[in-house]
Amino acid sequence: MAKPDPRNLMWSEAVEMLSRAERLHRQAFRPVRTRSHAPCWEPPVDMLETERELLVLAALPGVDPQGISVAIENGQLLIAGERRLPPQLRTAVIHRLELPQGRFERQLPLPPGRYEVAPPEMVDGCLVVVLRKLA
Repeated sequence: MAKPDPRNLMWSEAVEMLSRAERLHRQAFRPVRTRSHAPCWEPPVDMLETERELLVLAALPGVDPQGISVAIENGQLLIAGERRLPPQLRTAVIHRLELPQGRFERQLPLPPGRYEVAPPEMVDGCLVVVLRKLA
């Protein structure tokens, strides 16, 4: 019996990874109901903890940082705002529209403790929120 070609195995694994990435993308940007009961989308986030702080990165490409609110409420970090449609969309022919538009809201349970929110910054399309741990 012939040995399986490792290239075929690698190819099928690569196709499966792409399919999984597409499913995750659809899941990450699906509309959800939030505290305001209005349909919103949830940006994907990373949360990292060091000895002195929590670092939260939220993927928000094309969002005006002035329109984003960040707050801690009942042990949860709340990030909210809106990604507005670009003015060119009014007259453009749309070939592909994957980035979510409209209101977004993300609530993240925080590890136990007290935190101070540093002024958020936008870096490479991500909102960077630093929560300093308080004694």
